[in-house]
Amino acid sequence: QVQLVESGGGLVQAGGSLRLSCTASARSFSNYDMGWFRQAPGKERAFVAAISGRGGSTNYGDSVKGRFTISRDNAKNTVYLQMNSLKPEDTADYYCAARRIGRTGGYDYWGQGTQVTVSS
Repeated sequence: QVQLVESGGGLVQAGGSLRLSCTASARSFSNYDMGWFRQAPGKERAFVAAISGRGGSTNYGDSVKGRFTISRDNAKNTVYLQMNSLKPEDTADYYCAARRIGRTGGYDYWGQGTQVTVSS
């Protein structure tokens, strides 16, 4: 069982930045691919970014490319989401998720989420 705890959300003005963190309880954290997702009020959960277990591969949702950066520190069991040039449409609850390397499909473990609000 892997427990994930997000932090770093808050209220920011449009154009500002935030960095989200997600710390995992997993042993061998590098054995897990990590992802960030978000869910805005009244909308379905959407993919934001993902990073491979050793950090060598990343990918992003189209709406955040060039503005958000995912990274990880395996020594700290933590994955980050640096969010720059924030827009009001980035307002959502942000969730991190973990999936064992080699598995396909959905993620197995989810955090409780952290709220991000971007004011115009």
